[in-house]
Amino acid sequence: MRGADRGGRRRLERFFDADRPGGRLLDLETLLERCRRGDDLAWEALVRRYEARVFGVTLHYLRDRDEARDAAQDAFVKVYRSLGSLDDGEAFVPWLLRLARNCAIDRLRRLSVRRPAVAVPLEDAAELADPAPSLEEALLGDARQALVYRALGTLSEGNREMILLKDIQQMKLEEIAGLLAVPVGTVKSRSSRARLELARAVRRLDPSYGA
Repeated sequence: MRGADRGGRRRLERFFDADRPGGRLLDLETLLERCRRGDDLAWEALVRRYEARVFGVTLHYLRDRDEARDAAQDAFVKVYRSLGSLDDGEAFVPWLLRLARNCAIDRLRRLSVRRPAVAVPLEDAAELADPAPSLEEALLGDARQALVYRALGTLSEGNREMILLKDIQQMKLEEIAGLLAVPVGTVKSRSSRARLELARAVRRLDPSYGA
């Protein structure tokens, strides 16, 4: 068993650059190329790298953990089937998140039930964010984070989606524009409105917030 563990670790070392202290993950283009060549370990690494972001998108639309997991799995199945034609570099992540969004919406249509807008449970909140949180997110106290997520649950669907994509998923304006098929200027204005609505919602829940 120990020999097998050592062998597994040696295989995983292929996904790190030993030229830098502590190593770093392979760049996306290299990982995608290995996936296209049928490298199962590369595929596993790709899924692990983006599964939290994909699940965050599907959970936003479906509001149900089990349905969101199924939609996320649907998205990765479609990615796997499209490996031969995948775009490299910056185009991949927007395409992946757009695919996740479409899979979630398709599942909603099949269910023929749109669930009411409710706050994502706090225990799920961490799964909405990128695995590498920003310094600002890291400094948020539990109470403050809970307040923000409660406020998110009261937003309109469009504004909650904008906060998810821009502030939680940290997508660029151009990427969001491509995802939603709207001009960049529209994304900017929607983002401003969403942030304003979120600030007002937080203040309604806790008038002392920001005082």
